[in-house]
Amino acid sequence: MVVEDITKAVAFIVMYVMLFLVAKSLKGFLIPYKINNELTKEDNFAVALAMCGYYLASAAIFVGALLGPTQGFFEDLMAVGGYSLLGLVLLNGSRWFNDKAILRTFCDTEQLIKERNVGVGAVHFGIYLATGLIAAGAISGQGGGIASCIVFFILGQLSLVLFSLIYNKLSPYNIHDELLKKNTASGIAFGGNLIALSIVIMNAASGNFISWQQDITLFLIYNVIAFVFLPVIRVVMDRLVVLGDSLGREIRDDKNIGAGFLEATIAIIFAVILAIVL
Repeated sequence: MVVEDITKAVAFIVMYVMLFLVAKSLKGFLIPYKINNELTKEDNFAVALAMCGYYLASAAIFVGALLGPTQGFFEDLMAVGGYSLLGLVLLNGSRWFNDKAILRTFCDTEQLIKERNVGVGAVHFGIYLATGLIAAGAISGQGGGIASCIVFFILGQLSLVLFSLIYNKLSPYNIHDELLKKNTASGIAFGGNLIALSIVIMNAASGNFISWQQDITLFLIYNVIAFVFLPVIRVVMDRLVVLGDSLGREIRDDKNIGAGFLEATIAIIFAVILAIVL
């Protein structure tokens, strides 16, 4: 049994190394700049931050495909490999949509490459990881097949876009304007809130497929709860964390990176609790 377990572990680790290289190649093929050049010669921290989110997303997708009951060693290898590749395709395919829908008021590539905008890099980190978590939830569980994976992934992406609109509306500042001002704190806070939402969505999309009506209804209920709960927590904790001041004001006026991390952390903490309770 020990030898069998070690063999399985080595096989899946080797598989993830291969998938990691595939993820790297896909990313390099689809973007209009050279990753290695930006990371080494240019020392572009904004691109490095975005890539960290991308690689974490690929790991989340692999874990989502890996979880679940075993069907046999070779069957598991085929299933995990196939669904992981599907998740990577969805992850890379979502890049254009998210760029145009979430950060729609400026050119992301220009901000990352020419301006080296770390705030935009932080948002990309959040978007990639959020997308990876949603994909992980969509491909986990049994039943439904590829169709349910794609449907719930698309629903999750639409949820991110809608939440970004609500977030910007309720913020004491315009997130796009602050990002153009290279306000890194605002990008960290925004990216963290997107990750927080994706944790709830991942929980809603994961599990075995029962029926389209029941699963989509449950997904929408989870979304409504998250759309109400996370903004309320943000407003309440905004003034409780720093007594006599506001995290939002610190982010907007002082570009306080610590405040940005605090808002992101609080949002993720409460999202994890909400996902466990639901």
